[in-house]
Amino acid sequence: MHCPYCRSTDTRVLDSRVGDDGGSIRRRRTCPACNKRWTTVEQMQLTVLKRSGASEPFNREKAVSGVRKACKGRPVTADQLACLGQAVEDALRSGGSAEVPANEVGLAILGPLRELDEVAYLRFASVYRAFESAEDFESEIAMLRAERSAGVSHGFEAGASAPGEKQPQPTG
Repeated sequence: MHCPYCRSTDTRVLDSRVGDDGGSIRRRRTCPACNKRWTTVEQMQLTVLKRSGASEPFNREKAVSGVRKACKGRPVTADQLACLGQAVEDALRSGGSAEVPANEVGLAILGPLRELDEVAYLRFASVYRAFESAEDFESEIAMLRAERSAGVSHGFEAGASAPGEKQPQPTG
């Protein structure tokens, strides 16, 4: 690595640590030529393989922008969308591959979006899965209801309401 101060190629790593997110490495470096120090952060490049065969770097904001459209008019905050974007990126990185097909990005979005807001989930799923009729919506809604009545959890704490449900109010 070249020193950012004097451009010398003789640099040394003083210390390496795993970043707070677990997905990066922080390295403390020094240059013997000018005695300056600096920190670098290394992170695995995540590449999306498009259906056309082209590839591009994963862009969290691009993924979130599609979800933002599905959430339009819904009670979903920018912070919640940012957390969803992080969860999607974490899920893709945890797969262990530096290259992921574009359809896996969509699949990684569906789970967290379903937990966040079921209406937004249906909107996103209708585009992602190319719903063609009202029956497609009906079958997806039936599946959501069946999972809810069966008590299938998607990461909620016990007693927490599902997205869009009102928490029961104590009486008395």
